[in-house]
Amino acid sequence: MAVYDLEEQEQLDELKTWWKMHGNLVTAVIAALALAAVAWQGWNWYQRNQAAGAAMVYAGVERAAANRDVKQVRQLAGELIDKFPRTTYAAMGALLSGKVQVETDDAKNAQAHLQWAADNAKDDALRDLARLRLAAVLLDEKSYDAALKPLSGDVSPAFAARFAELKGDVLASQGKKADAKTAYEGALTALEKLEKEGAAGQHRAYRDVLQSKLDSLGSAQ
Repeated sequence: MAVYDLEEQEQLDELKTWWKMHGNLVTAVIAALALAAVAWQGWNWYQRNQAAGAAMVYAGVERAAANRDVKQVRQLAGELIDKFPRTTYAAMGALLSGKVQVETDDAKNAQAHLQWAADNAKDDALRDLARLRLAAVLLDEKSYDAALKPLSGDVSPAFAARFAELKGDVLASQGKKADAKTAYEGALTALEKLEKEGAAGQHRAYRDVLQSKLDSLGSAQ
């Protein structure tokens, strides 16, 4: 029994020595892990709170749009952008506001919200849609050079044909028929690639539209 007590005492002494050497580090690590857990829980709560608040405001945007309350749409979309800029709802609200402003001939506010969505949307599809709508608004305003800017750069395959088509429309409006022809041909090529991934002939009507625009340019050089 005395031998056992001696061994136990030696182990205890070794433990005390180890703790003197490493105790502060262990305590710091445990504290850091505890703080990280608290921070993670706090971040998740913040994210949920942000999403819930943004969802409520976006529902208001939808109601205002359905009621054709243009001012309310604009104000609530602005609230989403100001208070919940990192949420998907902010980009959705900016897109919906842009659509409503276009329909009521308020190009200035439409451009502002569509530009914000094009610059800040986290979702690729929302960002590409915002770029496309922004370019269309600028084309209607005859701001041709400005309209080409959101159409430049990478774009997801789902929007590639639309981007190329609208680029062709801008170039045709500038009288650059040869460049417009190249853009329309690019749109047809993008559409063919899209059809290979889906049902053949699914976009036949759209193909006819593109071909008609291409044919209208004749043998442009």
